[in-house]
Amino acid sequence: MQMNFTLAGTEITFDIDHCTVAGWTGRDAAAIQHHIDELAAIGVKPPSSVPLYYRTASGMVTQQSCIEVVGKGTSGEVEPFLIACNGELYLGLASDHTDRELEAHSVALSKQICEKPVASEIWRFDEVKDHIEQIEMRSWVQEQDGDDWVLYQEGTIASIRPLSDLIEGSQLMGNAANGTAAVMLCGTLGAKGGVRPARRFKMALHDPVLDRTITHAYEIRELPEIA
Repeated sequence: MQMNFTLAGTEITFDIDHCTVAGWTGRDAAAIQHHIDELAAIGVKPPSSVPLYYRTASGMVTQQSCIEVVGKGTSGEVEPFLIACNGELYLGLASDHTDRELEAHSVALSKQICEKPVASEIWRFDEVKDHIEQIEMRSWVQEQDGDDWVLYQEGTIASIRPLSDLIEGSQLMGNAANGTAAVMLCGTLGAKGGVRPARRFKMALHDPVLDRTITHAYEIRELPEIA
């Protein structure tokens, strides 16, 4: 699947052939347990080990401003987004949108069934690797039409396992073969007020050292569940 991104003002095209979603990637044991507990509150079984790597169809990655889901039980998660291609690494922004109701049955299926919104801008990983853990992540939700945006998640990449460890554990670079790209969503932060669905989701990745920000927002359109 070909997808265009903006890199330093120039358009770059990747042929994405492999997509991984890394789960349970919190660095702090208490933070991991907090996320496990908040998901357990909605019926999700704890993981067998941490981290876990889920394979997702590459065609589910999207830059559209609206995604369609079935039912009312889905929600987004702000995450670092890595692209590996031709021996190079790039950093971007994504939402691991997940079906929470299905998650209680199968975490893997809950991730595979939802599109993964990503921002159109990326940075070269080499430009940020020396201060990667200072990079800030935030998300906001608009729960209903007309509501104000509410801060939903906030933290830094330092809250997640070192990205170098996730790259190695997922074999990200090795999955980028023959000129194709492999991508990975790298884990998230706890949700303020608990995991919950929303009408719209907005997210940002901010580099305080180079003073630049990647943003993306999308609407969640619910399709009816037919019995």
